[in-house]
Amino acid sequence: MAPRLNANEDDQLDQDQDGTMTSPIEENPINEATVSKKPYKMQIVWRNVILMSLLHLGSIVGLYLLVSEAKWLTWLWCYILLFMSATGITAGAHRLFSHKSYKAKYPLKVILMIFNCVSFQNDIIEWARDHRVHHKYSETDADPHNAVRGFFFAHIGWLLVKKHQDVKDKGKGIDMSDLTSDPLLMFQRRHYKTLVLIFSFIIPTFVPLLWGETLFVSFYTAALLRYAVSLNFTWCVNSVAHMWGNRPYDQHISPRQSVFTAIGAFGEGWHNYHHTFPYDYRTSEFPYTLNPTSLFIDFFYLIGWAYDRKTVSLETIQKKMLRSGDGSTTPFHKH
Repeated sequence: MAPRLNANEDDQLDQDQDGTMTSPIEENPINEATVSKKPYKMQIVWRNVILMSLLHLGSIVGLYLLVSEAKWLTWLWCYILLFMSATGITAGAHRLFSHKSYKAKYPLKVILMIFNCVSFQNDIIEWARDHRVHHKYSETDADPHNAVRGFFFAHIGWLLVKKHQDVKDKGKGIDMSDLTSDPLLMFQRRHYKTLVLIFSFIIPTFVPLLWGETLFVSFYTAALLRYAVSLNFTWCVNSVAHMWGNRPYDQHISPRQSVFTAIGAFGEGWHNYHHTFPYDYRTSEFPYTLNPTSLFIDFFYLIGWAYDRKTVSLETIQKKMLRSGDGSTTPFHKH
């Protein structure tokens, strides 16, 4: 998910007869019946096209400056910002707030809210609503970044056009009361533009001045380049991980296992597993394999700020693979 530049999931999980836990977010198999046949004419939002074009042009300048002029501390600062951006989405907006796959005490929620502002990919409530719609109506016209429309649309194109009416209509039916009743998230929503300006642009740009970096270099590297890289890694979850890779857990849905995306998106590339078991806080049966977000959550579990982590038993995973998987495995399987 990512910023559009325009502008109830229960904690309780039911069990099927075979012991598989089911999420309140339903999954749609990819078939003819779930793909809308209605004519759809995309309406380009030129403001978004211009802003995204300028961002990516600026990021090219930033890449050149990072290689040719930036100090090593600026490199480190850019990575720290990338880590903040990633975990603000992966551990925060995604695993905690969208799926309720674990619980967090207030200090951790504040950290994740701030990190989410660094990422600048919409406030948590809006991000979670789009993501819940994506899971419930995956690969249909109600899916905000419907991969059936091709790689470009799923990756960035969905941000450059007006939402399909099905996305708006189905989005209104998603229960968001668990998030809209949270004072912290409502604070972020009310002050989102100001918070983003501070945490995603002002602080990233001015911190490198402390070690003698120029304002020009710090803005193009720590602000623009870092932001563009973060966005594209997140977008790979919507595009790459829905098009290329195997489906060892459920071959009847589009999401795939993508090592490339797992590396770039801090553990979010095990996408066939995630759409099969969306309530597992690890989003993978391999909690620490190319999955730094799980390490992040587990660190806060050790100090008592994260708790009630939901997982899937190995037996349930194996049953699901035998019942609906494509017969493939990943290099990390030991069973």
